[in-house]
Amino acid sequence: MTEATKKGGIPLHVLMLLGFAVGLGAGLWVNMNVGGDAPWVEWLTANITGPLGQIFLRLLFMLVLPLLFSALVVGVAEMGDLGALGRVGWKTLMMTVVISTIAVLIGLGMVNALRPGDGVDPVLAQQLLAQGAEGAAGIVENAPESVQLGQFFLDLIPQNVFAAASANLVLPVMVFALLFGIGLVLVRTPATDQLQLTIAGIFEVMMKLINIVIKLAPIAIACLMFNLAALFGWDLMIRLAAFVGVAVGAMAIHMFVIYPLCIWLLAGRNPLKFFGHVREPIVVAFSTASSNATLPVSLRAAETELNLPRKIARFVLTVGATANQNGTALFEGVTVLFLAQFFGVELSLSQQVIVMLVCILGGIGTAGVPAGSLPVIAMILVMVGIPPEGIGLILGVDRFLDMCRTTLNVTGDLVVATVVSRGEKDPEPSQI
Repeated sequence: MTEATKKGGIPLHVLMLLGFAVGLGAGLWVNMNVGGDAPWVEWLTANITGPLGQIFLRLLFMLVLPLLFSALVVGVAEMGDLGALGRVGWKTLMMTVVISTIAVLIGLGMVNALRPGDGVDPVLAQQLLAQGAEGAAGIVENAPESVQLGQFFLDLIPQNVFAAASANLVLPVMVFALLFGIGLVLVRTPATDQLQLTIAGIFEVMMKLINIVIKLAPIAIACLMFNLAALFGWDLMIRLAAFVGVAVGAMAIHMFVIYPLCIWLLAGRNPLKFFGHVREPIVVAFSTASSNATLPVSLRAAETELNLPRKIARFVLTVGATANQNGTALFEGVTVLFLAQFFGVELSLSQQVIVMLVCILGGIGTAGVPAGSLPVIAMILVMVGIPPEGIGLILGVDRFLDMCRTTLNVTGDLVVATVVSRGEKDPEPSQI
């Protein structure tokens, strides 16, 4: 973790866990001994804990569009070696999209099959749903119940990107950012190089602001968890345990089924030997929960253990550390559908397709940002009409899940590098 993840010398995830425990404990006590509808409890949630939690969420909403735009543009533009590496760059991009799509589909499939969020009192869920709808009003319109396929893809292309941004139409803005990044890759002039540096500067500013906002997370978690626990009681703990189980199970399937198949079928290697070669990056990724911190270890393993072409491995892994976050994409999809079930919001197939697309693009757009999945999750919750306060359910257990999905991200980078390197050799220095 970076220095920004610490506050007062205490790791931020410890403070978040404390906030989770305090808010949960106080909320459960109120639920069992007083009742969530007591006058003083309603006053406290309406005037203190509710507004404090909403401030945190609104700060995330404020940053989400510039964060995703700059991160997605930079993530694609960093493939600036596409012109030199040719097919290697395009193979990397294609593998990234395909593996992320598979990851999200696994997550959505497991949540739909096991339904870990079901079983909460629908009256209480609708009560909090109504409270959350007010705070979410005007941010993003709810996704339609049904949509024609042709119209859906047509709506992805904004007639006016600034109008789309002002209306918080996130998918069209992300498509524009994707095309903008590709344009920067294709046009290499001093002017576009300077433009890329400028957008990279915006990205760095957004990361800094996210770091500052995330420091408020312990207080926000305590407030959000108090509100939720006071209303839902022990049902909250049962559903949360089910969520963690499904999320970890989906990640395990992707890790130990999909990755070995890719290594065996696409890279032509022995999956067992592959995992033996990358055990060090896996351990570092799990212990640090940081893709960037694991990058040097991954590079060394790729060159010395996997014997991949050095410059191709460097390109693929460096890009992957910022643009191949399939574990994050899987986690975002699982979280959104779990909270939809928790609050009794039925998502149609078209809405789940929208969730999948945002998660795939978000896996690129939030890469390298500490706790960067939070703005994307909050944004998707509002898109499909789910109270953004529900994100407080996830933050308390996010540290462990972050370790798991970071391990999935880093291993996925090495899988992509191994597949792309098949049949390739180091290009000449003049070609890089």
